[in-house]
Parts: sequence; structure tokens; C-alpha cells
Amino acid sequence: MANIRPFRAIRTSRDKASLLATRSYLTYSKKTIVEKLKNNPYTFLHIIKPSVKNDQTNLKVDKYKKIKNKFTFFLKSGILKKDKIRGYYIYQKYDNQNKFTGIIAATSIEEYLNNNIKKHEKTLDKREKMFSEYLDQVGFNADPVLLTHKPIKEINKFISKFIKKRSEYEFTTTDKCLHKLWIVNKKNDIELITKYYKKIKNLYIADGHHRCASSALLSKKRNCLKSKYFMSYLIDENQLKILSFNRMIKNLNGYTSKEFLEKLKKRFNVVNIQDKIYIPNKKNEISMYINKKWYSLILKKQKNSKFSSDELAPSILSNNIFEPILNIKNERTSKNIAFY
Repeated sequence: MANIRPFRAIRTSRDKASLLATRSYLTYSKKTIVEKLKNNPYTFLHIIKPSVKNDQTNLKVDKYKKIKNKFTFFLKSGILKKDKIRGYYIYQKYDNQNKFTGIIAATSIEEYLNNNIKKHEKTLDKREKMFSEYLDQVGFNADPVLLTHKPIKEINKFISKFIKKRSEYEFTTTDKCLHKLWIVNKKNDIELITKYYKKIKNLYIADGHHRCASSALLSKKRNCLKSKYFMSYLIDENQLKILSFNRMIKNLNGYTSKEFLEKLKKRFNVVNIQDKIYIPNKKNEISMYINKKWYSLILKKQKNSKFSSDELAPSILSNNIFEPILNIKNERTSKNIAFY
């Protein structure tokens, strides 16, 4: 069963919701971050990215301390407040093409450890420990794990009826997405949602494998009730839209197309798919378009290599193509790569 519970969210007032809301700072340019920090005293970027001048620091503890201090300042100044009553939160996001509606809840770590929450990606120990340390030091979680499940008509019926009420938040962001949030804190409603989710045998991680794993690590370390649950956004699988994430390389680091393909063949099984658009359909398979032709790339098993074919696809790209062949050491800052 899906073991979820209500929680007391820390959030802002209705009038400041649009000002506080932000994407991950990794999606903004440094210039944009500077402008947002300068012009908007309420943006959550002040907390998660307290100073862009400190990018070069290697002292993670100092960085985490600054994040925690800024978070505490937002609480003391009243920008953020903790709800007095535990509740669930219905969150809806939609643009001109898609609408997504689900429930934000606290989900049991035990369900994850017992494999009732299914995974489809392997995680990296280093990232698990890093995120766990982050959560431990800053003391808050602002990024829910996206969980999906089989459709449950009682849940859908409850949500459809509830969202006819006025939402607590309603605002549009510059990417033309409308965001709404409803608070479910009446005892009977909470009991109904909890009961309905117990009908679900398995949940599936759609996004947030490392966040989930790091929460499990933290739970083992702290071993207290609060750490036995992690924040999640639960959504019906029929609403999910799986999008591709593509990288465009601007130059081949001095190699001709032929030379580049020869380099790839030393590390990958390279198959020419001719001129048809090719979407990967195997685990960790990579498709590549070059010289008006599509190729399938699957990493060869390599002896005496510190890298494994079981790595995540982004790591395979970075460790076997971007860094050793194209000399792209940092994808975030390199001018030779763009993301779509």
C-alpha cells in the first residue's frame, strides 16, 4: 500500500507566492540570477543561491550554513510561515497543451526500503551522500520527489470536486505556466485521501531517484519520526508526459565527422540507422544525429575501466564522449554544448 501522511508545510502568503516561486538555480544564467537577487527580495533564490560570488568555494559546510541562515531569516521576517495544521496540498500546473494535478504529501521511507516504491534508475553513491548531507545541514526539503501510480477513481473524484473551491495560490510564471495550490486540512478529507492511497500497491519514481535515496540515508542516520518520511508529489500515471532531453554539440574539438565516429567506435557499439529519426529504446542507449544520419550508441563493456556500463546515460555521455573526446569538462559552463 502507499503509506502517506499529511504534514505542516512551510510556505509564503497568497500575495507573495508568485514572487517567492523559482525554478532550480541551475536553469538560470549567472546574469539572470544576479538580476533576480537584486530586484526581488522575496525570491527563493536568496535561500538556495545566497551569493553567486561564492561559486568557487569548496567549503560545503559554509555554503550549507549560508543557506540555512537565509532560510531562518525568511522565517523570522515572516516571508515564510509554517502551517499550524497538518494537511495535504493539491498542486496543479498547466500550459496551453498539458495539465498536471496531483497531491503533495509526506511518503514513508519504509515503503522505499521495502521496494514498494519502484525505481527505474541506478543512483550514484557520491550524489546520494551529497544530497543527504545537504538535507541534514540545511534542515529543509524544497524539492519533492515525483511519484506516479495507477489511476484510482476515488482519488481523481476527490480532487475534481475539491479544486472547484478557490485555490490558495494562483499565478502565472514567465514560461507561461499557470500554477495553483489548494490546502486540504479538514480531518474528514485527510482521512479520505489517506485511505484512498492505501489501495495503491506500488508507487513509481518518475523523477528524484537521488533525492529519495538521500532521504533514506538521512532517515538511517537520524532515526526519528520526522526523518522517516520524505516530501513527494503524487500524480496519476495517465497525466505523465515523458519528454526527451537533448544535447547539441557545436564543434567536434577539431575532429572530422569520420574521425569522431572512429573515436566513438572504440568505446561504443555504433549502428547507423540511416536517415530515420531514432529514439532510444534500450537501457542507457544513446541516439546521435550527425551529417544527416542517425546512429545508435551502446557502451561496450570495458576491462580495467573505472566507469561502468550500468551508469546513468548522462554519466556515460560525460565520461566517454564529452570529456575524453570533445574536451567538455563542465557541461554547465562550456560554450560548446546547448540543451533542448
